[in-house]
Amino acid sequence: MNILVCGARGFIGRAACDALRRHGHHVVEAASVATGPASIAVDFVRDDDPARWLPRLAGIDAVVNAVGVLRDSGHRPLAAVHEQVPRALFEACATTGVRRVVHVSALGIVGSSTAYARTKRAAEDALLAHVRAGRLDAVIVRPSIVFGRAGASSRFFLALSRLPALLLPQAVRATRVQPVAVAELADALARLVEAPLEPARPSATAPDATRLLAAVGPASLTLGEFIASLRAQAGRAPARVGTLPDALARWSACAGDALPMSPWCSATLALLATDNVADPAPFERALGRRATRFDALLAAEGT
Repeated sequence: MNILVCGARGFIGRAACDALRRHGHHVVEAASVATGPASIAVDFVRDDDPARWLPRLAGIDAVVNAVGVLRDSGHRPLAAVHEQVPRALFEACATTGVRRVVHVSALGIVGSSTAYARTKRAAEDALLAHVRAGRLDAVIVRPSIVFGRAGASSRFFLALSRLPALLLPQAVRATRVQPVAVAELADALARLVEAPLEPARPSATAPDATRLLAAVGPASLTLGEFIASLRAQAGRAPARVGTLPDALARWSACAGDALPMSPWCSATLALLATDNVADPAPFERALGRRATRFDALLAAEGT
């Protein structure tokens, strides 16, 4: 199949492109700059008109949308990147008959008041409306913490794991997550793209639960425990760990807001107010095998 991958140069998008190619598909990479004949330039801030997407979908059989940003900015507004441009993409897919859409969202956004969560939910709602109308056959994938050496958050956790002593915010020490390997998330995305299309059946009721897939590893733990596990996997002795007072945690997150490439910021701290866990069985069915546990991620990465 010909698969359009939006966000093809991002952490998850790159892995998805690699997995799709391993599965034998032709990948068209949609990114901010086109770098070859199998890539197209897309402005994920301004391309909010479905008409701009129509020619890009010519000859395309399915779409994977892996575009996402963590923080709001004038350069990359959350509302545009997460909601307005995806709405246009979904509408164009429905218009051109590209029914299979696999959309990467995030776990833990339900009930969150952050702009990140609100805009992610808005895109999900728009896509599910097309599913209910029978116009698209789509799956929304909600990952927990995605681990891979190319990921900014993974590099951050690895850097923390090398410190012999550290202070962690209470949210980091208490919030539970289920880390998932980026390569396995990508393999699951490829398999979801390949799944047989469902008949177009308009329905006034909510879509089947299989339209929402939590992408999680097989075991949960706190972020603090995950950092300790990364340290242990690297053969290091346990670190001395204390709790960072809430006021200092908020200050450090605000300081992170000033560093555009930092995964630690106010949005991250707010999102940590909610556990990021789910039943791993549906993801493993989508993956077709057992997922890697958190305590074997470094070995699986060859890090």
